[in-house]
Amino acid sequence: MKKYRDHYFKKAKEENYPARSVYKLQELNQRFHILSPGQRVLDLGAAPGSWTLFTAKKIGPEGLVLAVDLQSAGASFPENVVYLQADVLEEGGELQQALEEHGPFDLVLSDMAPKTTGVKFTDQARSLELCEMARDIAVSRLTLGGALVVKIFEGPDVKAFMDGLRDHFFKVRAFKPKSSRSESKETFLLAQGLKDQTT
Repeated sequence: MKKYRDHYFKKAKEENYPARSVYKLQELNQRFHILSPGQRVLDLGAAPGSWTLFTAKKIGPEGLVLAVDLQSAGASFPENVVYLQADVLEEGGELQQALEEHGPFDLVLSDMAPKTTGVKFTDQARSLELCEMARDIAVSRLTLGGALVVKIFEGPDVKAFMDGLRDHFFKVRAFKPKSSRSESKETFLLAQGLKDQTT
Protein backbone atom coordinates (compact mmCIF):
# COMPACT_ATOMS: atom_id res chain seq x y z
CA MET A 1 0.00 0.00 0.00
CA LYS A 2 1.31 3.42 -0.92
CA LYS A 3 2.00 5.77 1.96
CA TYR A 4 -0.97 8.05 1.27
CA ARG A 5 -1.58 8.84 4.93
CA ASP A 6 1.18 11.42 4.77
CA HIS A 7 1.75 14.72 6.57
CA TYR A 8 -0.90 16.56 4.51
CA PHE A 9 -3.47 13.78 4.96
CA LYS A 10 -3.05 13.96 8.75
CA LYS A 11 -3.04 17.75 8.75
CA ALA A 12 -6.32 17.83 6.78
CA LYS A 13 -7.96 15.53 9.33
CA GLU A 14 -6.73 17.71 12.20
CA GLU A 15 -8.00 20.90 10.53
CA ASN A 16 -11.37 19.36 9.56
CA TYR A 17 -10.89 19.41 5.81
CA PRO A 18 -12.27 16.39 3.91
CA ALA A 19 -9.15 16.00 1.73
CA ARG A 20 -5.46 16.89 1.59
CA SER A 21 -6.02 18.77 -1.70
CA VAL A 22 -6.80 21.90 0.33
CA TYR A 23 -3.07 22.52 0.80
CA LYS A 24 -2.53 22.79 -2.96
CA LEU A 25 -4.99 25.70 -3.06
CA GLN A 26 -3.44 27.14 0.09
CA GLU A 27 -0.01 27.14 -1.59
CA LEU A 28 -1.43 28.72 -4.74
CA ASN A 29 -3.01 31.45 -2.65
CA GLN A 30 0.11 32.09 -0.58
CA ARG A 31 2.17 32.44 -3.74
CA PHE A 32 -0.22 34.35 -6.00
CA HIS A 33 -2.82 35.93 -3.65
CA ILE A 34 -5.78 34.80 -5.73
CA LEU A 35 -8.37 34.90 -2.93
CA SER A 36 -9.60 38.05 -1.19
CA PRO A 37 -12.63 39.15 0.85
CA GLY A 38 -15.87 39.77 -1.04
CA GLN A 39 -15.02 37.78 -4.17
CA ARG A 40 -17.49 35.68 -6.12
CA VAL A 41 -15.83 32.35 -6.90
CA LEU A 42 -16.89 29.45 -9.12
CA ASP A 43 -15.43 26.15 -7.83
CA LEU A 44 -15.60 23.36 -10.43
CA GLY A 45 -14.97 19.77 -9.35
CA ALA A 46 -15.72 20.81 -5.79
CA ALA A 47 -16.32 17.46 -4.03
CA PRO A 48 -15.45 16.47 -1.37
CA GLY A 49 -15.34 20.17 -0.48
CA SER A 50 -11.89 21.10 0.80
CA TRP A 51 -11.27 23.84 -1.79
CA THR A 52 -14.78 25.17 -1.22
CA LEU A 53 -14.33 25.39 2.55
CA PHE A 54 -10.94 27.11 2.27
CA THR A 55 -12.25 29.55 -0.35
CA ALA A 56 -15.37 30.36 1.70
CA LYS A 57 -13.16 31.20 4.69
CA LYS A 58 -10.87 33.46 2.63
CA ILE A 59 -13.60 35.42 0.85
CA GLY A 60 -15.65 35.88 4.01
CA PRO A 61 -19.38 36.46 4.50
CA GLU A 62 -19.52 39.21 1.86
CA GLY A 63 -18.25 36.80 -0.81
CA LEU A 64 -19.91 33.80 -2.46
CA VAL A 65 -18.77 30.40 -3.71
CA LEU A 66 -20.77 28.51 -6.31
CA ALA A 67 -19.45 24.95 -5.95
CA VAL A 68 -20.24 22.41 -8.69
CA ASP A 69 -19.54 18.68 -8.88
CA LEU A 70 -21.00 15.48 -10.29
CA GLN A 71 -21.01 14.03 -6.78
CA SER A 72 -22.88 15.19 -3.71
CA ALA A 73 -20.92 17.26 -1.22
CA GLY A 74 -18.73 15.48 1.29
CA ALA A 75 -18.89 18.38 3.75
CA SER A 76 -21.31 20.86 5.26
CA PHE A 77 -20.71 24.43 4.14
CA PRO A 78 -21.15 27.93 5.56
CA GLU A 79 -23.86 30.29 4.34
CA ASN A 80 -21.69 31.90 1.67
CA VAL A 81 -21.58 28.62 -0.32
CA VAL A 82 -24.11 27.42 -2.90
CA TYR A 83 -23.51 23.75 -3.78
CA LEU A 84 -24.86 22.35 -7.05
CA GLN A 85 -24.68 18.71 -8.13
CA ALA A 86 -24.34 18.92 -11.92
CA ASP A 87 -22.21 17.83 -14.89
CA VAL A 88 -20.00 20.65 -16.13
CA LEU A 89 -19.72 18.94 -19.52
CA GLU A 90 -23.46 19.43 -19.97
CA GLU A 91 -23.74 23.20 -19.51
CA GLY A 92 -27.41 24.02 -19.50
CA GLY A 93 -30.46 23.66 -17.30
CA GLU A 94 -29.76 24.00 -13.59
CA LEU A 95 -26.06 24.78 -14.11
CA GLN A 96 -26.79 27.51 -16.65
CA GLN A 97 -29.34 29.03 -14.31
CA ALA A 98 -26.91 28.99 -11.35
CA LEU A 99 -24.11 30.57 -13.41
CA GLU A 100 -26.42 33.38 -14.48
CA GLU A 101 -27.87 33.87 -11.01
CA HIS A 102 -24.58 33.95 -9.07
CA GLY A 103 -22.13 35.31 -11.66
CA PRO A 104 -20.21 37.03 -12.97
CA PHE A 105 -17.26 35.65 -11.01
CA ASP A 106 -13.90 37.13 -9.98
CA LEU A 107 -12.21 33.73 -9.97
CA VAL A 108 -12.86 30.30 -11.45
CA LEU A 109 -11.20 27.33 -9.73
CA SER A 110 -11.10 23.91 -11.35
CA ASP A 111 -9.78 20.89 -9.49
CA MET A 112 -11.64 18.65 -11.93
CA ALA A 113 -10.00 15.39 -12.93
CA PRO A 114 -11.25 12.52 -15.10
CA LYS A 115 -11.73 9.01 -13.81
CA THR A 116 -8.31 7.61 -14.65
CA THR A 117 -7.96 4.56 -16.88
CA GLY A 118 -4.24 3.97 -16.37
CA VAL A 119 -3.74 4.70 -20.08
CA LYS A 120 -1.61 7.84 -20.00
CA PHE A 121 -2.72 9.42 -23.27
CA THR A 122 -6.41 8.73 -22.59
CA ASP A 123 -6.19 10.25 -19.13
CA GLN A 124 -4.32 13.30 -20.46
CA ALA A 125 -6.88 13.82 -23.23
CA ARG A 126 -9.77 13.63 -20.77
CA SER A 127 -8.01 16.02 -18.40
CA LEU A 128 -7.49 18.46 -21.27
CA GLU A 129 -11.21 18.25 -22.17
CA LEU A 130 -12.15 19.27 -18.62
CA CYS A 131 -9.62 22.13 -18.69
CA GLU A 132 -11.04 23.38 -21.98
CA MET A 133 -14.53 23.35 -20.47
CA ALA A 134 -13.28 25.28 -17.41
CA ARG A 135 -11.57 27.80 -19.71
CA ASP A 136 -14.71 28.30 -21.81
CA ILE A 137 -16.84 28.85 -18.72
CA ALA A 138 -14.23 31.23 -17.27
CA VAL A 139 -13.96 33.31 -20.42
CA SER A 140 -17.74 33.74 -20.58
CA ARG A 141 -18.44 34.08 -16.84
CA LEU A 142 -15.49 36.01 -15.37
CA THR A 143 -15.41 39.72 -14.70
CA LEU A 144 -12.88 41.72 -16.71
CA GLY A 145 -9.47 41.16 -15.10
CA GLY A 146 -10.63 37.93 -13.45
CA ALA A 147 -8.55 34.78 -12.97
CA LEU A 148 -8.69 31.05 -13.66
CA VAL A 149 -6.92 28.14 -11.92
CA VAL A 150 -7.08 24.70 -13.55
CA LYS A 151 -5.57 21.34 -12.70
CA ILE A 152 -4.20 19.53 -15.74
CA PHE A 153 -2.38 16.23 -16.24
CA GLU A 154 1.10 16.80 -17.62
CA GLY A 155 1.44 15.84 -21.27
CA PRO A 156 2.20 17.05 -24.80
CA ASP A 157 -0.95 19.22 -24.99
CA VAL A 158 -0.17 21.43 -21.98
CA LYS A 159 1.99 23.95 -23.83
CA ALA A 160 -0.60 24.50 -26.57
CA PHE A 161 -3.32 24.88 -23.95
CA MET A 162 -1.22 27.46 -22.08
CA ASP A 163 -0.57 29.33 -25.33
CA GLY A 164 -4.32 29.37 -25.96
CA LEU A 165 -4.96 30.81 -22.49
CA ARG A 166 -2.69 33.74 -23.38
CA ASP A 167 -5.22 34.76 -26.03
CA HIS A 168 -7.66 35.45 -23.20
CA PHE A 169 -5.49 36.37 -20.19
CA PHE A 170 -2.58 38.74 -19.69
CA LYS A 171 -0.52 36.42 -17.46
CA VAL A 172 -0.33 32.60 -17.61
CA ARG A 173 1.96 30.35 -15.57
CA ALA A 174 2.31 26.77 -14.36
CA PHE A 175 2.70 25.84 -10.70
CA LYS A 176 3.39 22.49 -9.01
CA PRO A 177 2.52 22.69 -5.29
CA LYS A 178 4.80 21.00 -2.77
CA SER A 179 1.72 19.23 -1.41
CA SER A 180 1.18 17.40 -4.72
CA ARG A 181 2.38 13.84 -4.36
CA SER A 182 5.78 13.30 -5.99
CA GLU A 183 4.41 10.61 -8.31
CA SER A 184 1.45 12.76 -9.35
CA LYS A 185 1.29 13.90 -12.98
CA GLU A 186 -0.87 16.90 -12.13
CA THR A 187 0.16 20.51 -12.41
CA PHE A 188 -1.83 23.71 -11.98
CA LEU A 189 -2.16 26.53 -14.48
CA LEU A 190 -2.92 30.05 -13.30
CA ALA A 191 -4.31 32.54 -15.81
CA GLN A 192 -4.73 36.10 -14.51
CA GLY A 193 -6.18 39.27 -15.97
CA LEU A 194 -9.03 38.33 -18.30
CA LYS A 195 -8.82 40.46 -21.42
CA ASP A 196 -11.76 42.26 -22.98
CA GLN A 197 -13.29 39.56 -25.18
CA THR A 198 -15.13 42.03 -27.41
CA THR A 199 -12.00 43.51 -29.02
